[in-house]
Amino acid sequence: MTAAASPAPRSRFGLAAKLFAVLLLLGAVAVLITGVLGYIQAREALEQSIYNQLIAARETKAHQVENYFRSVRNDMRLMASSKMVVDAMIGLRDAVDELDRTPVPRDVRERVDRWYDDKYMPMVRRLLGPDTPAQEFLPTGAASYFLQDRFIVENPHPAQQRRLLDDPGDGNAYSKVHTTYHPLLRRSSTILGFYDLMMVDPRTGRIIYTVDKEADFATSLRAGPYRHSNLALAAARCAEAPDLSLTCVEDFADYLPADGAPAAFMATPVVDQGAVIGVLIAKLSIDEIDRIVTGSRSWRHEGFGETGEAFLVGPDYLVRSAPRLFFENRDLYFEKLEHGGSTPQNDIEDIHRYDSPVLQEHVDNKATRAALGGVEGTGIVVGNRGVPTLASWGPVDVPGLKWAMIAKIDQSEAFAPILRLERELMVVGTIALLVVLVTGAWLARSLLGPLRELTSGVNKFAGGDYGARVPVRSADEIGQLCSAFNSMVGELHDKNNLIEAKNRENELLLLNILPGPIADRLREGEQSIADGFSEVTVAFADLVEFTRMSAGMPPADLVNLLNGLFTRFDEAASELGIEKIKTVGDAYMAVCGLPVPVPDHARRMMRMAIRMVHITREHALEHQVSLKLRVGMNSGPVVAGVIGKSKYIYDLWGDTVNLASRMEAGSVPDAIQVTRPVYEALKDEFAFEFRGAIEVKGKGKIEAWLLKL
Repeated sequence: MTAAASPAPRSRFGLAAKLFAVLLLLGAVAVLITGVLGYIQAREALEQSIYNQLIAARETKAHQVENYFRSVRNDMRLMASSKMVVDAMIGLRDAVDELDRTPVPRDVRERVDRWYDDKYMPMVRRLLGPDTPAQEFLPTGAASYFLQDRFIVENPHPAQQRRLLDDPGDGNAYSKVHTTYHPLLRRSSTILGFYDLMMVDPRTGRIIYTVDKEADFATSLRAGPYRHSNLALAAARCAEAPDLSLTCVEDFADYLPADGAPAAFMATPVVDQGAVIGVLIAKLSIDEIDRIVTGSRSWRHEGFGETGEAFLVGPDYLVRSAPRLFFENRDLYFEKLEHGGSTPQNDIEDIHRYDSPVLQEHVDNKATRAALGGVEGTGIVVGNRGVPTLASWGPVDVPGLKWAMIAKIDQSEAFAPILRLERELMVVGTIALLVVLVTGAWLARSLLGPLRELTSGVNKFAGGDYGARVPVRSADEIGQLCSAFNSMVGELHDKNNLIEAKNRENELLLLNILPGPIADRLREGEQSIADGFSEVTVAFADLVEFTRMSAGMPPADLVNLLNGLFTRFDEAASELGIEKIKTVGDAYMAVCGLPVPVPDHARRMMRMAIRMVHITREHALEHQVSLKLRVGMNSGPVVAGVIGKSKYIYDLWGDTVNLASRMEAGSVPDAIQVTRPVYEALKDEFAFEFRGAIEVKGKGKIEAWLLKL
């Protein structure tokens, strides 16, 4: 060892003190920057996460509302084109015309007028004012009096169950037609979830039939008390053209015959021999829209927390679904409305009078204006309660309606975790500064010597120099650290080589189990892989009577025979771009068109099936055994995904797969049996023999074709 050099003169602040001061300063700055950046990033990440959740909730609710109206539209078109509705419309129209020619007895007129005075007008005057005259709502015309007397006034059932009356027993032509068709129409209305189902005569505008028999039954939508209602608008629009595809929807509005509750109407013309003979109308209750938007009022279950919700707004800026607070704490709801300052007092009184905010509460802010303008967005919005909220907004795509969907949550609830984070960061920052203080003092005393050499070696190693070594100049802890570093570099170099070799082996093994794109997605960390493909071709192949033939074969011969055959199948599949799914015993399953879609999936699979039959014949000759292959094919949509954790399996599901399997089971040896989708795709390229409709388990009769070889 060399002799120690003479010590240099002491300075006022030694190197250890300087190092300590630098470390302390750097540590404090690092803790401060880390805390501030962590806070900012956490706040931004939380805010973005909340907005993403609100966007997802809003889009889900909007799609549910759109699907609901799409379903109603399709159901109405189907019903209006049915023979039952056409015959009912003709019969009811003729019967109403006959009643109009019959004088109204005095007792009938008195009973109906008394029912309006005692039962109906109190509700009307409560909503429209105490001076509303009853004369404006009384029926006009003989048929109106007869029908309202029989089906409303004299109905033996309570008001909410008037629909249960099939035959009033008066024996007139209307009652006979009603007795025939009302049970069918009532059942259809119940199954389809309509609040009511109506028929309107386009000649007179009269409602000649309803399921529920409310006060609008038998009235005229042209001259009667409800001529200005949204029901009248829907009926008038759909009575103009004999177009079976036409549907007319009118937005929710307060509807007096439904006790003033909001109602929307979907109408479609009833056409016979090219002419509109009637209009079929479904009355849609706001309750179903409320159920969809509020998730049956399960806000917490749907991830909205304590204050979040979604709601609908119409072009008049009136809500189409009630706010959450109205259901959970009505007193607090009205208190916040009154103190919020944006809801007029007369609107609050209307909400009390109708016992619902729907079509009464205005929501006019930047979110509703943008959404009704067709613009999606997110941001902080101050609502009617005067509370800042995080909101996501966007339009709802329902033809004939202009609605907006808003999903929001109070800013205080959304950012509650940030307040906790602030306190935790202060605690952690204080602890970190203490740790830096202690660590800095220790490092200043003990690590100044060979630290540069060790740092240099680490930097070389980090830069990829696996031959980097640090000289060991002492036997103390620093020397041991340098020695350990040298050993670590050598071991890591060896282990890195080993890991690279194992990764290559694992890559090959994974590609033998899963398709390449699927394996890539697994490696990228995707946890659940499930995809839908709209059009693929699936094939099943099975060796005919192989179990009986192989019963006497030695196990090794049996495995070698099957392995050789399926290996040749795999080679053919690889050449044709076909994905082998699995083998089960002597059965082979493959698909073309996934995970990467191809337009000629049916043609490729047919070429594969033909080659499989020829390969089987060649393999049988080479091994001097009797082998015949039976193949079934089908095209259509499937769901594909990876199941399992310890042993991955990539598999297919859906009716397309099941029917392909049935095609194989019902095929004949040395033939390829296909369904209609495959036949239609390949009939111009291959010669098929029509086999007829064969019995398929679980499907009934299915048409099938054979490609014989």
